[in-house]
Amino acid sequence: MNINGRTIFFDNPPVITGSAGVCGKKEGEGPLAEDFDAIFEDTTMGQQSYELAESAMLHDAIIRAMTNAQISPADVNFILSGDLLDQCMGSAFAIKDLEIPSIGLYGACSTMALSLSVGAMLVDGGADCVVAGTSSHFCSSERQFRFPLEYGGQRPPSAQWTVTGAGSAVIQSQGDGIKIKAVSIGTICDLGITDANNMGAAMAPAIAIIRP
Repeated sequence: MNINGRTIFFDNPPVITGSAGVCGKKEGEGPLAEDFDAIFEDTTMGQQSYELAESAMLHDAIIRAMTNAQISPADVNFILSGDLLDQCMGSAFAIKDLEIPSIGLYGACSTMALSLSVGAMLVDGGADCVVAGTSSHFCSSERQFRFPLEYGGQRPPSAQWTVTGAGSAVIQSQGDGIKIKAVSIGTICDLGITDANNMGAAMAPAIAIIRP
């Protein structure tokens, strides 16, 4: 491992040996539909709440990723996951039956990149196999950050939508797949954006402002 500023370069790049992404009905109607492993028309996933539906989606994505990598939960050293809910409860319920040592992460829209980065560092540090994952659900996110859908609040036409879906990837020390050669860790950037409906404006400065 070689650290240059905020970027970590790996001498033996970890490999993404399997991955999966699942989504809801709205995402399945978009231009990326063919890239998903599964599209769920029923975004409640047969559950009693949107939060439980989000957990079900993440569990599904994790199982699909492990299947694609031809591994079982017993092969995994650590699982890193997070979501947009309080105390990462969505991901906690998604993985509680897998009996894999877990590390909860919260990076909002960067959680998947964060879990891949930390997972790659764990594998570079000696772990054989790590699973990274994240999820979000439009309905649970609205209840968490704005207003419950039942409230009937009006959204401006320009408001962004939080995705309904989940993704997961298996990172191993050896194997065939995409190699993670380096990761770069960002810093907190806050320009005082207070419009809850404009997530883009809040996140864009983190990309635009480049620090050494």
